[in-house]
Amino acid sequence: MVKPEPDFIARSPWSALHDIEEARIDPPFRPPEGISIDAPGSKSASNRVLILAAMAEGRSVIRNLLRSDDTYWCIEALRSLGVSIAVGEQEVRIEGTGGAWPNKDAELYLGASGTIARFLPGALAAAEAGRWRLKGSRSLNMRPIGPLVGALNALGANILYAEREGMLPITVGASGLAGGRIEISGDVSSQFVSGVLMASSYAAAPTEIDVPGGIVQHAYVGITVDLMRRFGAVVSHGDTFERIEVKPRRYAGQTTPIEADASTACYYMAYAALTGGRVLISNLNAATLQPDIGFTDILERMGCLVRRGPDGVEVQGPERLRGGFSVSMKEMSDQTMTLAAMAPFADAPVAITDVAHVRHHECDRIAAMCESLRRLGIVAEERADGLTVHPGAPSAGDDALETYDDHRVAMSLALIGSKVPGIRLKDPGCVSKTCPSFFEDMQRLGMQVSLKRRSV
Repeated sequence: MVKPEPDFIARSPWSALHDIEEARIDPPFRPPEGISIDAPGSKSASNRVLILAAMAEGRSVIRNLLRSDDTYWCIEALRSLGVSIAVGEQEVRIEGTGGAWPNKDAELYLGASGTIARFLPGALAAAEAGRWRLKGSRSLNMRPIGPLVGALNALGANILYAEREGMLPITVGASGLAGGRIEISGDVSSQFVSGVLMASSYAAAPTEIDVPGGIVQHAYVGITVDLMRRFGAVVSHGDTFERIEVKPRRYAGQTTPIEADASTACYYMAYAALTGGRVLISNLNAATLQPDIGFTDILERMGCLVRRGPDGVEVQGPERLRGGFSVSMKEMSDQTMTLAAMAPFADAPVAITDVAHVRHHECDRIAAMCESLRRLGIVAEERADGLTVHPGAPSAGDDALETYDDHRVAMSLALIGSKVPGIRLKDPGCVSKTCPSFFEDMQRLGMQVSLKRRSV
């Protein structure tokens, strides 16, 4: 597959490892034993709350906001729209616009954030007036947004493609949304549905959204609905969100804490599982709506002991991981790569299914993981909707592994270094998209990490 060059224009001042060319990972001297660590704030909640707060009437206070590339570019885009945002050490204060963006003519840069690209166009189109051009980094401009644009235009938006059909950059012309009944595809990304939902609260009439064929990772739509309700929206829906109704209602400013990111926490849990150690993620609530909390069930299936308590979620790794199963990762597809990185160390093959949509993320994640594992000497069978990974004895080899400018590929491949000496990763700074502190966190857990600076 094509190996993208690092997309440095997507990095923000909140990035880590700007000047790092390569990371070398080696196993810990001893397994972690009862180490406690906090996961950063949820990326999914952070960008949703930022946009809802900016649309709301009145002031919002956000606590535990994730500080990463994705949230930095969201804040900068909102500031370009004239939104007053004060970023402090402990909280972020946003003066809501009531959906009337002060700057009605601006070019907005979105970095590599798929969430901003899917959530902001509807929020802009719902305004009474304005015209904005939205563009992203090289990788973001390659990701599809056609279903979202089609649905918003059906509600009365005026969104035009500036270059290529179905992709950024786009121009959003605002004259309000009419509401009514629309259909939208949810088989590529649940974010399309969430983007329409967030905007629909500001439509002139109730909006009915039908999603024939179901939604990939419908739990994330549940997160959107939950946050919209916190800001005052009136939303009704079926159990799997295939039909949703939103009534017109302005958002009201709120004080909102951001919960721990379950997706990032999975890397800490996987590390415990691989090393046979014990790690507590002390700020992770096992009752979260985030679907990646379901990864704890897979860890139990692989022989881990998982304790879910008021003090967080704790994982104790087994002597040897168990395999010999097939699992649908549709609802927690971000952990496809995490499980694939663990699978070589299981006692039997592990098959991952129902994740064809991850081929359209930052990179083709199925192909990237298969290629990476094969380079380490592991048998990985690629299928259209997933992969099967066989047990083996990975060897680092002479060359550094590509990270494909994909934060989740980089963090997953780093886990292999908890068992295999000398794993080297190119462009490790791509983890800053969602977790700039990743390598520092892993060092706290005992992983050996050495960083090579770029030559000047």
